[in-house]
Amino acid sequence: MASSKLLSQPRWHRLLRRNLPNARLFSGLPSQHPVSVPEPQNHGDPKSNNTFKTASSAPSSLKEAELAKFAAISDTWWDSEGPFKPLHNMNPTRLAFIRSTLCRHFRKDPLSARPFEGLRIIDVGCGGGILSEPLARMGAIVTGIDAVEKNIKIARLHANMDPTTSNIEYCCTTAEKLVDEQRKFDAVIALEVIEHVADSAEFCKSLSALTAHEGATVVSTLNRSMRSYASAIVAAEYLLHWLPKGTHQWSSFLTPEELTMILKRASVDVKEMAGFVFNPITGRWSLSDDISVNYIAFGTKDTNEE
Repeated sequence: MASSKLLSQPRWHRLLRRNLPNARLFSGLPSQHPVSVPEPQNHGDPKSNNTFKTASSAPSSLKEAELAKFAAISDTWWDSEGPFKPLHNMNPTRLAFIRSTLCRHFRKDPLSARPFEGLRIIDVGCGGGILSEPLARMGAIVTGIDAVEKNIKIARLHANMDPTTSNIEYCCTTAEKLVDEQRKFDAVIALEVIEHVADSAEFCKSLSALTAHEGATVVSTLNRSMRSYASAIVAAEYLLHWLPKGTHQWSSFLTPEELTMILKRASVDVKEMAGFVFNPITGRWSLSDDISVNYIAFGTKDTNEE
């Protein structure tokens, strides 16, 4: 019976179980609590142009071409029907995973309106702040960083419109620079960022260095699979036009095994993982065991490293 059940599972599922024995998939997690995210407001700088400023002396983990792509569409961060619509739609699902894992790790009440009260959380690659703001509303002391200065300006302007988010610390800088400043955070979050950096190993080392002792690290990205090429690039960029063409490079995607190995070498032990699955009928995302396209990983700082 057990063997037939194993054979019925997708090949990627069997490989993950074999190669990542310590990581729990979504089906092994406690029930998720729904997270309500306030409807984003359409806001941007009308004087848009293609020039952009970045954090000076950008470290090697950054790709200038990637920064330029996002700077060109930075005015649209808070346009829920614009180029960042997929991220707006995915945000409640991303927050559900973050809320569940961080509450469990830090022994917080997931049913509380402000479950992250007192936690220092950094949003690496924060863009216009669409993740930073709900984290702040959940009580976290949030720092949002991005290498594109225009993103930070838009994030600050939008956050200042709401008293519950006006205390977010936004900085045009990089994770590497904050490591040099010896900054530490209870939780380090980098969502849909690692596939856009030049050196994923160095990037993960910086995330680990920013994570406090017994802290947590959350990373999401896309799997380098044929399904991700078909859905995230061919469909999303060329057929459905959800994203600007050229947003993603399939060769830069990481398999769950690769991400886990890179994080492990950076002293972050992946404990839980879940996939994001889109329902074209409802237009909504949900958490799933299917990590063949979009997935998110939660890890803890290896205490032996300290």
